[in-house]
Amino acid sequence: MSSSEVSPRESGTLAAAAASRGPWKTAGVVGLVGAGAAVGVDLVTLHWSLGILAGPASIGLFLFFLVGGAGAALSKKGGDHRLRRWAAEHPWQASAAPAAALAVTNTVTQYVFSGDGIFASIFTGLWHAAILYAIVGVVSSVAGARRRSGG
Repeated sequence: MSSSEVSPRESGTLAAAAASRGPWKTAGVVGLVGAGAAVGVDLVTLHWSLGILAGPASIGLFLFFLVGGAGAALSKKGGDHRLRRWAAEHPWQASAAPAAALAVTNTVTQYVFSGDGIFASIFTGLWHAAILYAIVGVVSSVAGARRRSGG
């Protein structure tokens, strides 16, 4: 399946399907542990307010999508072999799905739990998603190159 055979809409669907192969249960545990640790630090340092939930929730979401997205790129089992091959050939498109999901969920979380307005929440969601996109994209690129070379 070459790039010319796939429309942009189909590419988005393939990216979401590729991301679904990730270890999402493990990602959920890692996200909860990360968020719980962040809440613990906030409680110990006496940073008490409704905003106490914004930072830990953001950390938990980031870890959740990082482990799930990177795990999908590194997974060698499960799913359709054509989907794995597409994800290996298009690592940056495949990493867009977890990044977009983080951007949306983190923006909503920041808006609801922090004292930030909508534009500050959008900015926070976007820059966190950009970092996630870069990390998962690099992991996907390396994994895809190793998979194509037979390593």
